[in-house]
Amino acid sequence: MRGSKLYVGNLNYSTTNDELKELFSNYGEVRDVNIIEGRGFGFVEMSNQSEAESAKEALNGSDFKGRTLKVDEARSQKNKQRRNFRRY
Repeated sequence: MRGSKLYVGNLNYSTTNDELKELFSNYGEVRDVNIIEGRGFGFVEMSNQSEAESAKEALNGSDFKGRTLKVDEARSQKNKQRRNFRRY
């Protein structure tokens, strides 16, 4: 891993920022939590890379609120491919 920001997918839609922060705080200091409402995913930023790696290893594939979490390193927006949608 190169960064300390994690993508967290397959979240239960009722999950709050505080609940996610509490879950990840077991693996280090959580700097920021941002759940994308109505989309079932969010981002958690840990204080350093090693804490992020520990959280990823421990929580990826684990059960949280009845859903199996998908935890991975967040991709930077620079690496995100732009979609070119055209309307005809």
